[in-house]
Amino acid sequence: MKNLVILGSTGSIGRQTLEVVSIFPKKFKIVGLAAGKNISLLKEQIERFQPEVVCVINKEYAQALKEALLTKTKILWGEEGYQEIASYPNADLVVSAMVGINGLKPTLAALKAKKTVALANKEALVTGGNIIKKSIKYENQLLPIDSEHSAIFQLLLERDKKTLKRIILTASGGPFWQKDFSLLKDVTPEQAINHPRWTMGAKISVDSATLMNKGLEVIEAMWLFDLDLEKIGIVIHPQSIIHSLVEFHDGVIFAQLSQPDMRIPIAYALNFPERFPLPFTPLDLTNLSLSFFPFDLEKFRCLKLALIAAKIGKSMPIVLNAANEIAVEAFLKKKIKFLEIPELIETVMNAHIPTTVKEIEEIFIVDQWARKKAKEWINRKPS
Repeated sequence: MKNLVILGSTGSIGRQTLEVVSIFPKKFKIVGLAAGKNISLLKEQIERFQPEVVCVINKEYAQALKEALLTKTKILWGEEGYQEIASYPNADLVVSAMVGINGLKPTLAALKAKKTVALANKEALVTGGNIIKKSIKYENQLLPIDSEHSAIFQLLLERDKKTLKRIILTASGGPFWQKDFSLLKDVTPEQAINHPRWTMGAKISVDSATLMNKGLEVIEAMWLFDLDLEKIGIVIHPQSIIHSLVEFHDGVIFAQLSQPDMRIPIAYALNFPERFPLPFTPLDLTNLSLSFFPFDLEKFRCLKLALIAAKIGKSMPIVLNAANEIAVEAFLKKKIKFLEIPELIETVMNAHIPTTVKEIEEIFIVDQWARKKAKEWINRKPS
């Protein structure tokens, strides 16, 4: 039996991970759950899975949870609590599914404690890729959960990477890839989070609508697979059946196909290197229509900015990520418009002089600088 800790248990990936665990009750045991403010759902998860330890965002939420629980589960809180639960001695595997840069320190803590990490927090690699890579202790300690990176990981297993020409990430295109650019100025948060293929949290859904998510995935792939930017391609694939492709020097392209269901890559990461039978609807190859389209960098400026940050490297991806997190939050609160998201990010990036980042403290200094600049831009913006 494999003992699991789930960071971000009340989010989309966390909930789906618990669904997979429920399918294989003799294979997995939940020993730790970490969430933010969704105390009511966390309480339900604790009562069902009986973890040994849990963590919430602050002491007040910890007290509220303690009063609501009938069990003697140990309750942690705050930044130190998240790192403690991520390195929990009884855990074999840690699912890193917290949203944003907040997942970086817990992910590092788990790696340093020699836990296998199933990574769904792309921001950790975007902001701290060099530090994370140095913290890996053994082969396959870091397993990707994102469907695209899981696909690439599987496609490259036992293949000669010296003959790899490039990897190709597929993008659904989100809800607006066919929408005329002139109409995007009126996009509402409700429209942006209405993804045509995937059920995700609000932040990642907006990132998918702007295609920033694909840009972050490019940076993540650079670190996961030790690739230069020039070896990573992107195509829009609206059906989300092919999750990624790899192309070799002889022109052969391998693709990974499956239903657009995040429980599939989650199960693969949890069970690696084994594959377990899943009770999900299989693909009907006789009823497939697969299409691919180029992406428009002028229409989707967030993707363009992410590729620029990837090319510049150093501290620029940290700035990109921080400015984007503030911009998306402001958009969801209707403080800025959809097309102002890239405008804000570009302004903050232009104000930044890239520096080499070697320590985790430096990452958060840059991150806080970028957040401050982004908030100043919002406050200066005419109503």
